[in-house]
Amino acid sequence: MSVADIVVIVAAAGLVALLAWFFFGPKKTRLADMRDGVQEVEITVKGGYSPNLIRVRQGTPVRMVFDRRESGDCTSRVVFADLALSKSLPAFGKATVEFLPERTGRLGFACGMNMVHGTVLVEPATADDDAGSPPASPAQPAVRDGQTARDERPVEPDRPATPEATEPDATGDAEETSRRAEITDLSRRVLVGTVLSAPVALAVMLHDFFALAVPGLLLNPWFQLALITPVMFYTGWPIHRTGWLSLRHRAAEMNALITLGTTAAYGYSLVATLAPGLLPSAVRDVYYEAVGVILTLILLGRLFEAKAKAGTGQAIRKLLGLRATTARILRDGTEIEVPAQDVTPGDVVVVRPGEKIPVDGVIVHGRSSIDESMVTGESIPATKEPGDTVVGATVNQTGAFRFEATKVGRDTMLAQIIRLVEAAQASKAPIQRVADLVAGYFVPAVIFIAVTAFAVWFIAGPAPALTLGLVSAVAVLIIACPCALGLATPLSIMVGTGKGAEAGILIRSAESLEAAHRLDTIVLDKTGTITKGQPTLTDIVAVGAIGEGELLRLVASTEHSSEHPLGQAIVRGAAERGVTLAEVRDFDSVTGHGVRATVEGRRVLVGKAALLLDDGIDPTSLQGDADRLSGEGKTPIFVAVDDELAGVVAVADTVKDDSAAAVAELQRLGLDVVMITGDNRRTAEAIAGQVGIARVLAEVLPEHKAAEIRRLQNQGKRVGMVGDGINDAPALAQADVGFAIGTGTDVAIEAADITLISGALGGVVTAVALSRATMRNIRQNLFLAFVYNTAGIPLAAGILYPFTGWLLSPIIAAAAMALSSLSVVGNANRLRRFTPPTPATVSPSAMAGAAVQADSPVSGRVAG
Repeated sequence: MSVADIVVIVAAAGLVALLAWFFFGPKKTRLADMRDGVQEVEITVKGGYSPNLIRVRQGTPVRMVFDRRESGDCTSRVVFADLALSKSLPAFGKATVEFLPERTGRLGFACGMNMVHGTVLVEPATADDDAGSPPASPAQPAVRDGQTARDERPVEPDRPATPEATEPDATGDAEETSRRAEITDLSRRVLVGTVLSAPVALAVMLHDFFALAVPGLLLNPWFQLALITPVMFYTGWPIHRTGWLSLRHRAAEMNALITLGTTAAYGYSLVATLAPGLLPSAVRDVYYEAVGVILTLILLGRLFEAKAKAGTGQAIRKLLGLRATTARILRDGTEIEVPAQDVTPGDVVVVRPGEKIPVDGVIVHGRSSIDESMVTGESIPATKEPGDTVVGATVNQTGAFRFEATKVGRDTMLAQIIRLVEAAQASKAPIQRVADLVAGYFVPAVIFIAVTAFAVWFIAGPAPALTLGLVSAVAVLIIACPCALGLATPLSIMVGTGKGAEAGILIRSAESLEAAHRLDTIVLDKTGTITKGQPTLTDIVAVGAIGEGELLRLVASTEHSSEHPLGQAIVRGAAERGVTLAEVRDFDSVTGHGVRATVEGRRVLVGKAALLLDDGIDPTSLQGDADRLSGEGKTPIFVAVDDELAGVVAVADTVKDDSAAAVAELQRLGLDVVMITGDNRRTAEAIAGQVGIARVLAEVLPEHKAAEIRRLQNQGKRVGMVGDGINDAPALAQADVGFAIGTGTDVAIEAADITLISGALGGVVTAVALSRATMRNIRQNLFLAFVYNTAGIPLAAGILYPFTGWLLSPIIAAAAMALSSLSVVGNANRLRRFTPPTPATVSPSAMAGAAVQADSPVSGRVAG
């Protein structure tokens, strides 16, 4: 072993140790400044985040001001995955993010491409902190994992925020403008690189590979230097600038690898050109063509990638584009046209045929059909009349009407949909943590491999060892593609959640989207989910001295004070029959069993047989009628008056038109479908038979629904729960994935992971199918990224050279690297072609003969 070999070994070992400290050693932290009770820190965004390690105190509001001093797509967005918050950063402008750190730990944030990272360290609060910090009251908070977050819209430098600047579409326009500017800039740089690199690359290829004669000028190192130097410093400027800045921040990403590789090749060639005497005669080759082609190819790939990525955020831009810009309102009896953002709650808005509805509200005059496909995914227009709600950004079809504005600005359904989609796209799926863990060590590992490859080639390689070592090291640096790893999951999540929004499905987080693909059991609440949730009075059976009319009057009077859907159905049925209700005293509701009251001095009990039995009244004589009604899918309700059995009334809730088809499609997807209800077993079995459900959990009290979900989970099942009522909220929260029917209560929607805006059960089918398609797409992306890097890096290092004499050219490495990143982006874009499954039409009568298995109840109640 020569002295040179020993020097190279020592230098390589020292460099590896230095790099290990550089990337993984202790880093400086910045403590946020306290200003007016808020911890504030300004972060410069320029090839990285400075500072990128920030210390804050628990329990005190934090304001992070991002001062972006560059353009381009990479740092155009900052993502706080733990807060489910994504924030657009305007080029050469400022944007603010505020949150309340309610628990200690680490909060990571990263650029939209998941390559540039920073960390917020939340430290325990001290007594001094608590005394000096006023309570926070962030507007429109979003709570995620114990942290409360809100974001502020971009603010131009040295200019206060204006109402226009705070609108979501302003951010969308800024991003679109920035993207177009980047594409134009990349196109110009690629053109310059192509024109200057092509003569050199073509001449070298024809001379070295095909032994053809080429003009000597094209092979002259000085001529090549003159052509490639502009490529190095103009075409490659976006790469070099970001690469060196990231290294300055003691971080590294793809640009740093390319910068190191091309700088090494260019510097070596420069020495061989300017001072060839410093190198042995056998290793004076220049690699200008490699530098030019590498930078041009990579920027060409980045140009294609920027164009392809423009499609992944299409859903949000489409939603933003739906907004109405003006509204016609009534002021002092006169119609005036105002900007949509000037409409206030209580204003009466006039809508003509073909116009967009500017805000949410309730119709007060007129009727029409409205295209609500943008929020429900349903193509059939909905008929609206006085008292019905209308949603902003939907399109009026034929009629003219007036409505009273109830929700405007950030409170409209469209604004809420946009916030939910943005939050989901900013969140991190569990599968992404694997990629992030690998990516965190990837770039340092690649540099270590490049250093090692150079040392091994120099010591053990054939002549010219120095040249071969340089070529292999440069190829390793160039071929590695951490970008493909970083983009594998976020792009698919962005497209998947956007496609969900287009289909009327709001997915709360990437974790929910991932969990949905693992479900093997779907539990459907009956009322409002399988059925329309609007029961009607169908039968009255009276016994004894009380006739049907009097029985209905007593029952309806008793139920008038009840809020239960079945009770309200009886009241509506009495009103339709012209029955006048009586005064009620001593009303009492017995949860899960029924109600009791005094009507005109008569003691009335209405509810389940158990309610009567508790009062010593035997309902046996009417059990046959109750069984008959239950077998018809109706809910029998027993009635007793003055401690005597008086009769039974029946209420039925009709099945939704698409329920049977949706259940059949869920079963076709391999899911076990279960119905849960508080109805008695016979009624539950009848409804289940109509839609083809074989397993029923009947007579389940509201408070025991979550226990039933837990029981299924204890059997090893991954359970999705679909419901719409307040009493479904605990079960929705207990389930692996909770699906809320959008026409249900706000409490249920808040507890759910996925919201089906249209209220159609077919949305569950679409959500599960979309989840499976998205996860399949993510796995494909990760496979492409991992396999590419796992195979490409050893090939670039020269692992096949001892067996085949073949060494990967840095030019081929550059083409492969650009292709790998582009393949991930292109594959993610394939999700945009996802179309919701179209369940075959299945009539309820065709399902009536389905065998139904009823599980043992936990306990009973009147309705599900």
